[in-house]
Amino acid sequence: MALANIFETPAPGFNFDNAGRNAALEGLFDGGNTPKPMKTGTTIAGVVFKDGVVLGADTRATSDEVVADKMCAKIHYISPNIYCCGAGTAADTEKTTDLLSSNLTIYSLNSGRNPRVVMAVNILQDMLYRYHGQIGANLILGGVDCTGNHLYTVGPYGSVDKVPYLSMGSGDLAALGILEDGFKPDLEVRQKMKYKYRPGTTTVLTKEVVPLKLEVVQETVQKMETT
Repeated sequence: MALANIFETPAPGFNFDNAGRNAALEGLFDGGNTPKPMKTGTTIAGVVFKDGVVLGADTRATSDEVVADKMCAKIHYISPNIYCCGAGTAADTEKTTDLLSSNLTIYSLNSGRNPRVVMAVNILQDMLYRYHGQIGANLILGGVDCTGNHLYTVGPYGSVDKVPYLSMGSGDLAALGILEDGFKPDLEVRQKMKYKYRPGTTTVLTKEVVPLKLEVVQETVQKMETT
């Protein structure tokens, strides 16, 4: 995927790309076969604090009611200053983030600079919108660049929203309630990383709470040369 596509101006006029999809959906509804909602089986979250962004995710990959992997990495490396959490189809999130990381690596090698977070968001949005939801990737993108700290949510259809905190996945409601209860704009990193869930908040935490090792990624802001 060329990086130049993020600078292209959308063509004017109407867009009928979804006409065929809508006709197919109407046929399903008439026959009583409504699409089934997809359960991601994942809880991912992100919070912006005073000096950066904190991302968190569970480590369990499921297939229906079967636990396929108890130690699945759901926080993906994008660039030295950008990381991404993924919920949905594990293969889709893995390959989507790998493709994004390779594009931004080429940009960094050519320019000698770390990419901006909005550049990664625009590439993801263009990629996912092109497939109209066929890529099952619900993503939380967080990073720090020369313009500040940023946290974005990117849906499987290419929808984008910038928020100070959010959660996604099947456990997003429980996580969002905890985030709303304790969020403050100027919290320190130790307060952001403190475990807030109490036993019984979710079915997974009913019996035992097991703290996970946290990886703290510290980044320094590089001065941009304009000469």
